[in-house]
Amino acid sequence: MTSPKIKFGTSGWRGVIADDFTFARVRAVTQAIADHLAAQGLKEKGVVIGYDTRFLSERFAVESARVFAANGMRSFLSNRDVPTPVVSFEILRRKAAGGINFTASHNPPEYNGLKFSPAWGGPALPETTKDIETRANALLEKNNIPSLGLADAKSKGLIEEIDFRKCYLEDLRKKIDFDLIRKAKLRVGVDLLYGTGRGYLDAVLNDAGCAVTAIHGHRDAFFGGHAPEPSEENLTELAGILKKGKFDIGLSVDGDADRFGIVDTDGTYINPNQVLALVLDYLCRSRGWKGGAARSIATSHLVDAVAKKHGIEVYETGVGFKYIGDLLVQGKIIFGGEESAGLTIKDHVPEKDGIIACLLMAEMVAKERKTLKELLKRLFKEVGTIINHRINIHLDESNRKEVGERLSLPMTELNGFRVKGKKTTADGTKYMIDDDSWVLMRASGTEPVVRVYVESSSEEKIKDLIEAGRKYVLGK
Repeated sequence: MTSPKIKFGTSGWRGVIADDFTFARVRAVTQAIADHLAAQGLKEKGVVIGYDTRFLSERFAVESARVFAANGMRSFLSNRDVPTPVVSFEILRRKAAGGINFTASHNPPEYNGLKFSPAWGGPALPETTKDIETRANALLEKNNIPSLGLADAKSKGLIEEIDFRKCYLEDLRKKIDFDLIRKAKLRVGVDLLYGTGRGYLDAVLNDAGCAVTAIHGHRDAFFGGHAPEPSEENLTELAGILKKGKFDIGLSVDGDADRFGIVDTDGTYINPNQVLALVLDYLCRSRGWKGGAARSIATSHLVDAVAKKHGIEVYETGVGFKYIGDLLVQGKIIFGGEESAGLTIKDHVPEKDGIIACLLMAEMVAKERKTLKELLKRLFKEVGTIINHRINIHLDESNRKEVGERLSLPMTELNGFRVKGKKTTADGTKYMIDDDSWVLMRASGTEPVVRVYVESSSEEKIKDLIEAGRKYVLGK
């Protein structure tokens, strides 16, 4: 069986370990990146390499560094598993040519991935990944990628193992009000989901004087038997701990710590769209920041309502944090977020960072001394009630093509709801319904899944819109 071509999705190249994601293919992609950087005249600047807690991630990272070494390019290799935003930070700190993190983020345990970030520190834009894809697929046919032995590469100074942690954590202390957190003496539950957030999120909260109860803070390449995503379903154990004890907030990050999960003091899961709105409102009130706010096409218009309250412009982007990161680098925004639990802020990395998102929520709770549900209730009173939900509809290979064709068809009605307008992008189609409700349907770029996003002002209509979307996708 012929392996599929190398294809970068919304956040890098991912595949099933030993099936699609192999050492030979990693070598080819690494060589393609080396050639891409050399063509840009960046060969002398070096490359940052990190990896997550997945099976063989550290081995893939070393193999990649050996290929760069054979090309005469220096690698700064992390000495332990490392969060994606920390790799981004290290690229910028070292003024490197770019960086690679071996991670499949929140995907199931059988996956691994390679995420490339260019010199500006954010996820690579499509024109960059297209060039790398083209080069890598051409190299796959040759199967003669050079690599230098690890000991030899180290002795020549071409591979240097580095501790990325210290400088990143020091930088966080400039961006988070830890004195405020310390005075509040917060009681925090933390679920590290067996990933790279351990020694980062839990450690910095402990240093800030919080009483931290942490779970799943050790490496498990199987992530407890499920994908390391800080979803409501996966955070039930953390929610149970908060219900039984006296806590101020529950915090979690995914496998590579670029996504966040937030739980209120009573165990209630606060969905990412609500978190984004709360953080934007808090930043505007506490920092007095002015500037733009960016959100993806699939993200709640609750962000828009908060932006309107504070008189700031909203940028709507395609799905993929690369577009938000690009706006941050251009200086157009103070805040950017995606409904899939990605967030960054002004003067930080142009990459989603679950650690700083969690710390901003902790700071907000420390200052407000209210529950998150109380803060949401206050926000809804100020800007109006906006509720959102997302479901994943899993497909069989047999009906994947059929569903894709159906999603491309024009639509004027959705199960009785009149469609008054639509916006079609490469990331799916967003259908505007009467009363400013909306439905967005998009096929995942990395999984056999269609994501259906809905938004309205009442729970009853949310349920009706979810059912309408489900029926349309499944052709019922």
